[in-house]
Amino acid sequence: MELLDGETVIFEGHPSWRSILGWYIKGLVLIVLLGALVALVTRLAGDKVQFGWVIVALLVGAALVVGIGVIKRISTTYTITTRRLHIKRGILARRVQETRLDRVQNVNTSQSVLERLLRVGTVDFDTAGTDDAEFAFAGVSSPNAVVRAVGLAQHEAASLRAPGPEPLGP
Repeated sequence: MELLDGETVIFEGHPSWRSILGWYIKGLVLIVLLGALVALVTRLAGDKVQFGWVIVALLVGAALVVGIGVIKRISTTYTITTRRLHIKRGILARRVQETRLDRVQNVNTSQSVLERLLRVGTVDFDTAGTDDAEFAFAGVSSPNAVVRAVGLAQHEAASLRAPGPEPLGP
């Protein structure tokens, strides 16, 4: 994100690794199923299970699950500056959402029971003059800290816009 003159970054982050814990759990189940399938195939092809192939399948599966999880997480960047909110998603294909701070009318947080236990949540921004487009920082650690960062950014933006005292006349 290219900053404008006088603009500073207040917060920049990615979804927490805890927010994609469900991905890793599903991946673990698929890895176990893959290992069982490879064991079954090698058993049917020969007299006994070829554990070397099973281990290779488990390692490749684990590498894919972890690699895709990391890419999913780092390919989304949330930025709060003194003037804008910015969401950038994707590595090859890219989707960018941006809004000015002065357009933000409401900031809402939501956390399921599991998200509260994992200390992650979603910060949803309602902006002036927009349709129902989703503008949210999903899966962030400490969503209340993100809300405070937005409040700080709005306060700084308002103080930059506020006129100084009128000069006294002669």
